[in-house]
Amino acid sequence: MKIKEVVNYLESLAPLALQESYDNSGLIVGNPDQEITQAIISLDCTEAVVDEAIQSGANLIISHHPIVFGGLKKITGKNYVERVVLKAIKNDIALYAIHTNLDNILGGVNSKIADKMGLKNQSILRPLQKGMEKLITFVPRLHVEEVRNALFEAGAGSFGDYDQCSYNSAGYGTFRALEGADPYVGEIGEQHREEETKIEVLYPKYKRRNVILSLLETHPYEVPAYDIIALENSQYEAGSGVIGELPLAVSQEDFLSLVKTNLQTQMIRFTPFDKHIKRVAVCGGSGSFLLKDAIASGADAFISADFKYHEFFDAENKLLIADIGHFESEQFTQQLLLEVIQKKFTTFAVRLTGIVTNPINYYS
Repeated sequence: MKIKEVVNYLESLAPLALQESYDNSGLIVGNPDQEITQAIISLDCTEAVVDEAIQSGANLIISHHPIVFGGLKKITGKNYVERVVLKAIKNDIALYAIHTNLDNILGGVNSKIADKMGLKNQSILRPLQKGMEKLITFVPRLHVEEVRNALFEAGAGSFGDYDQCSYNSAGYGTFRALEGADPYVGEIGEQHREEETKIEVLYPKYKRRNVILSLLETHPYEVPAYDIIALENSQYEAGSGVIGELPLAVSQEDFLSLVKTNLQTQMIRFTPFDKHIKRVAVCGGSGSFLLKDAIASGADAFISADFKYHEFFDAENKLLIADIGHFESEQFTQQLLLEVIQKKFTTFAVRLTGIVTNPINYYS
């Protein structure tokens, strides 16, 4: 199997268009047409993980955090980033990262944390703003089913528990083919009138390319007419953080005990909360930017990491902040990636790293 087969599958689940502007997800080092011998999954791509790949004969490392965030002007090995890249290139090991695009989908990093906490009725905490578009196109009657189904297959017309959603209206179009044209119907130089159906479908903005390609591949006209309209609608299946509910409301002490056990963390920094906890928001990694969203959503607790001292004051006894550490909040991402890859590629040689890449140690 080639690297691009795994890459294409992962990016069909978590499109690169959903990554944050500062991010660098995707294939960082390597040839997408290279055959895979074995893959290793890790939260971070460190020198130790590259050494592990060399020793085990793996030639692909799939990590959550990209080893390269900014551009590299020189690769001399002066720091750990450059050393990792050099060693990977020397040993023909491809490096792939799936970071904030995996954060920003239901079923991704935050859903995995919510699952570990046993949260029900999960939804995106901060839906992607202005994340929807509408496609309007005009199709001759005999080809309506084919074109509409192709748009559905490309990801248009899906909303929550519904799919294949569209609006259709009958009408007719006129055109005159000029010299050099190759019209589907009609004669050169004569105005033609064709009975058509106007199809309207909504889709997430990040699926635009697939939707348009599907339209162009299936529409019978030489030059199909279509409009793309940007919408103010939020995209509720993509965005930051996840919120859900515990099966039963619990006390602060029981909640913290549940967090410590289920999320396997050694230490929790938290703000006291004098009410029972049922509605819980989560965000893997640095999630303080979502605190106002968690409060506005009615969350009783917010599990995340990397809160600064003064940010804890912002809870104002409206909810409990549980800062469990960056690595700890995202450690289950490795298992998530292993599960989705093994489900798709049943004979693919992939395993979790044996290296703990957490750069933080605790003294007690």
